[in-house]
Amino acid sequence: MQLEQVAFRYRRRAPWVLRDVTLTVPRGRVIEVSGANGAGKSTLLRLLAGIVPPVRGRVSERPARVGYAPERFPAAQPFSASDYLAHMAKIRGVPFAGAADWAERLGFAGLLGTRLPDLSKGSAHKVGLIQALLGSPGLLVLDEPFAGLDADTRAALPLLLADIATGGTSVVVSDHQAGLRELPGIVRWQVSGHKVTTGDLPDEYAIVEVTVPVDEAGTLVDRLTADGYRARRR
Repeated sequence: MQLEQVAFRYRRRAPWVLRDVTLTVPRGRVIEVSGANGAGKSTLLRLLAGIVPPVRGRVSERPARVGYAPERFPAAQPFSASDYLAHMAKIRGVPFAGAADWAERLGFAGLLGTRLPDLSKGSAHKVGLIQALLGSPGLLVLDEPFAGLDADTRAALPLLLADIATGGTSVVVSDHQAGLRELPGIVRWQVSGHKVTTGDLPDEYAIVEVTVPVDEAGTLVDRLTADGYRARRR
């Protein structure tokens, strides 16, 4: 899958959220998307999933089946979790048994009969994950999948995503909670300044953005550089 010179803003004459983004989405890899709040991570994920089209540029070779889970699952719907997932399975042409299997793996099987509005935030989030996983998508896009999850599911999710990727699925995840930090072989994308920086960073590296008064920025960059860090002003 390719993004070529992609740019996006939410309305005409609004500030650009992303500009001139060119990316290759590798098959069979887990990709962690990081960046400051408001940098454009969620927008990038929506572009990848096809939820919104680019204003400029093009997206090509998107897999036929895409799974997408937003950061906030819309739980204010008059259905039980089971009915909602059965409906999503029917739309995608896959058996409900797949949803039941994922519910078991994510510790949600006992809540399938619960109405969506009655679920906790973490349990509703699991419904979003399950529907995204239906039908073995070729591209799986998850926006903050660790948010609100119980400790057991948080611990199990990284290896579950890695296992999905071994089947050839591209798994793209935004994550500010460092839930994937220990996962080997991860690809990391950094969203900053309307751009996306790509590359496999060593596990001991992290990218940190710091906001300081303008008159202190030069001193901070000099100090960090002297201490052996790579630092630059935006």
